[in-house]
Amino acid sequence: MTDTRFHGALVHPIPTGADGGQDRHYFIDTEFTDFQRCQLISVAVVGENGDEFYGERTDFDPALCSDFVRAVVLPQLGQFGGRAMPFDRLREDLRSWLAGIPGDAGPVLCYDYETDLNLFRFLLGGPLPRGWRLEDIAGRRDRERRAAYYARHGGEHHALHDARANACACTG
Repeated sequence: MTDTRFHGALVHPIPTGADGGQDRHYFIDTEFTDFQRCQLISVAVVGENGDEFYGERTDFDPALCSDFVRAVVLPQLGQFGGRAMPFDRLREDLRSWLAGIPGDAGPVLCYDYETDLNLFRFLLGGPLPRGWRLEDIAGRRDRERRAAYYARHGGEHHALHDARANACACTG
């Protein structure tokens, strides 16, 4: 299955301001097969409070992967035991995890790339739970803190590490 809805997705940064640190920001990242034949491979959500969700699909089509994805992304899969599953189970696990976050706390889903958000929404298969807002953080990440995360932990182009790096770059 190819997620054709998201072929050719573009980045349209939206200027936003930071809104007070109440441990309610959650940073997402995804890995996917290719820009033209975009199919979700993995997804991560990292809360500034330390809560994390991570999952990998076992049923994506490797034939759709770009050379870059084959060389850089795929070798990093499988680092976290028990987190590889078919798309439908990944959807259920994500929905269950999100349901555990109280909407009255005003959680904010932070993304830095529109395709990540589109794939996240596609995986979710419906709206975000009540009370969630979206924030494009592409223009406000601290590049030095993000680079320092990768220098210390590695893992660039792995959804969980990229989400952690963005959380570090935005919250310190």
